[in-house]
Amino acid sequence: MISIPFRGFSTLLNGAAKTPNYMRSWNPIPVPHRTIPEPRGQDLDFVNVAHSHLINSDWAKLNSMSTGLTPYRMKHIMLKIKKDHVLSFEFFNWVKAQNPNCQTLETYSIILHILTKNHKFKSAESVLKGILGSGSIDLPSKLFEAILYSYRICDSSPCVFDSLFKTYAQMKKLRNAIDVFCNMKDYGFLPRVESCNAYISASISLQRGDIALTFYREMQHYRISPNVYTLNMVMCAFCKWGKLEKAIEVFKRMETMGFSPTITSYNTLIAGYCNKGLLNSGMKLKILMEKNGVRPDDVTFNTLINGFCRGGKLHEANKIFSEMKANDVVPNTITYNTLINGCSQVGNSEMGGRLHDEMLRNGIKADILTYNALILGLCMEGRTKKAAYLVKELDRENLVPNSSTFSALITGQCVRKNSERAFQLYKSMIRSGCHPSYHTFKMLISTFCKNEDFDGAVEVVREMSERSIAPDSDTLSELCRGLCLSGKEELALKLCKEMETKHLMPEGFDKAKTNNSRAESEEKENGENF
Repeated sequence: MISIPFRGFSTLLNGAAKTPNYMRSWNPIPVPHRTIPEPRGQDLDFVNVAHSHLINSDWAKLNSMSTGLTPYRMKHIMLKIKKDHVLSFEFFNWVKAQNPNCQTLETYSIILHILTKNHKFKSAESVLKGILGSGSIDLPSKLFEAILYSYRICDSSPCVFDSLFKTYAQMKKLRNAIDVFCNMKDYGFLPRVESCNAYISASISLQRGDIALTFYREMQHYRISPNVYTLNMVMCAFCKWGKLEKAIEVFKRMETMGFSPTITSYNTLIAGYCNKGLLNSGMKLKILMEKNGVRPDDVTFNTLINGFCRGGKLHEANKIFSEMKANDVVPNTITYNTLINGCSQVGNSEMGGRLHDEMLRNGIKADILTYNALILGLCMEGRTKKAAYLVKELDRENLVPNSSTFSALITGQCVRKNSERAFQLYKSMIRSGCHPSYHTFKMLISTFCKNEDFDGAVEVVREMSERSIAPDSDTLSELCRGLCLSGKEELALKLCKEMETKHLMPEGFDKAKTNNSRAESEEKENGENF
């Protein structure tokens, strides 16, 4: 068996920016040709009889022959009917039901050749997903070999390799997909732009914008012409990677490449501006898109509203909200949730409540995010009773409280300096299977310390350590100082030792300060005795 060079593409998967040396010149290897021995004797008789039954759709007689089927016979039958892709697929599925042991990588590869040559890509992808779902470690290389060696005998087309690459991309198996890409190039094949888009999309969805951008450079290197969807995703990857200026360059080059920016192009760049806090630039781009005849949609307005809310500019966010409605763009749950959350962050729960009422009047259903924003707004103002009423409403709306719900309620009790009640809510949170954030722990510790309940604060720190979460240096210093000043220096030292044992001692924490606090405590005690 010829060995196929599986070089992989580790540089791409590691986010390297440079093109590997071996890719700078392209000298494809001829596709190998492998024949299958012709059937003789009983094998030939079986193939001919089965073929006759197949073309006459006599499945009853075929059923009686299923026990005599072998992978070798199956291959020859499929090769005889390969020009009829419908019959081929029916036979393939029949074998899968009647005698699945007859199906090998070679028979799989033959049906893939037949389907892809006839542009039945959805069917081919379903077959591939069935094979690849097995999880076998060496399957990817063996599958490519099987497809390659049966390529000539099936009189196939490059679409078969394209389908394999695209299916791996859709399944988010980036390393397997790039191995196929490398091997395709070795034999002179390149994927279609639509398949390349699937790979870039999968990379972005996995938060690997670096891989997406490096792959785009490979597309350019091999002159695979992008389309507007490619460029939109490249802009998105640049924005997610914090390279806004590069996204702007792509946007500006679109027209010179023969593309008109789409609504997605504008929305992507507006989101990039907003994420950088460049809200005026985002607004200017919205005006430009309108001048160019592209009508802003709900995503455009929601993005801008979110940008202004995050910047604490609620007045400007409301102006955009009003413009949205004036332009007959219907606000949705995301719109209202963003505004309600913005109101909560600036301490305007009354406005958040009015938005919620408007939302319900307009027939827009509130979700858990809506309620969490409303509850947080009330809790930040210490209005815990009204927040508790909203929690009861969750049941009526068939909504389940999550970590953010509990965190908001804990915030409310901390605002009211009710550390015991806050800790009870924390325990309810754990019982409900929700996971507290670092911020929740820090808030609890701070509240206990303000109430000079240092034993309670120690209990919270131990809860953190059980979850392998370390407090920051300032929080631990505040607690240890409080313990020492209240005459509990032994507890402070014990806590520090526990943190060291679990390797959770925060960086920058100075144990000497704990000892100094202990000395201050002793000095204070001696002074009082004197």
